[in-house]
Amino acid sequence: MPEPSLAVHLGALTLKNPVLPASGTYGYGREYQSFIAPDLWGAIVTKGVAPTPWIGNAMPRVCETPGGMLNAIGLQNPGVEGFVQEALPFLRPFHTPIIVNIVGKTVEEYVEVATRLNCYEEIAGFELNISCPNVKEGGIAFGTDPHAAAAVTSAVRAATDKLLIVKLSPNVTDITTIAQAVEGAGADTLSLINTLLGMAIDIRQRRPILANQVGGLSGPAIKPVAVRMVWQTYKKVAIPIIGMGGILSADDALEYIMAGATAVAIGTGLYVDPYIPAQVIDGLRAFMVAEGVTTLAELRGAAHRG
Repeated sequence: MPEPSLAVHLGALTLKNPVLPASGTYGYGREYQSFIAPDLWGAIVTKGVAPTPWIGNAMPRVCETPGGMLNAIGLQNPGVEGFVQEALPFLRPFHTPIIVNIVGKTVEEYVEVATRLNCYEEIAGFELNISCPNVKEGGIAFGTDPHAAAAVTSAVRAATDKLLIVKLSPNVTDITTIAQAVEGAGADTLSLINTLLGMAIDIRQRRPILANQVGGLSGPAIKPVAVRMVWQTYKKVAIPIIGMGGILSADDALEYIMAGATAVAIGTGLYVDPYIPAQVIDGLRAFMVAEGVTTLAELRGAAHRG
């Protein structure tokens, strides 16, 4: 039997394996270089980049919860010029596609970042974080309204011919409606899911633990919800899906792939054990050998057929 191939395709982009870092958890690569060689990943998804530096939310902004964690970082980032001057030179020498996560408070801000970075050949694509509040519409998140989600996707699509990924919020009634809207607006790939809105209370202080009061829940606690949303979305769209939420092992990754994901992203797992990505890659290969599978495409969506 031939050696199994872990290669997957996201639009026109070919990845050597399907494992990516979830945006916001890997920084810009430098933070994890003593644990994970950037060349290990199928692609590197950076922390969010806005047109100008964002300082993020007040402290405390992270707390552990049963089966996961809450964060209210507030998308702290150095802005597009800071990214170009500090992060991009570090990432440039590695032979791994770079996907820049974009954040913004208006459609124009998303377009500004994509336009500014579009000229860099080493950047393979963009991931739109549409969980940001649209300030022109009173603060409603782009990702909770199909029309707003489609509008920002279409505007960025017009600004770049690079791979365009849209990261979907789970804090909606029907995620497939948003998925279909952004697919129709030009998205090449979907990332799902972003964090679930949650809260924790300090019972001694009698107040919320996070200074922001609410934050995004991630980790193993959300995996069943995320797998369900990947399953539902796979049946409604024709473009690839990147599944994420609580992946700590190859078995977790395989659940997403069999639900319909083409690739997977590891986020909170990096804080549990920074060597998990390598373990997931090795585990996927071992499973394929044991099962006589030569390509991941044979496993994609298998649970629908089974």
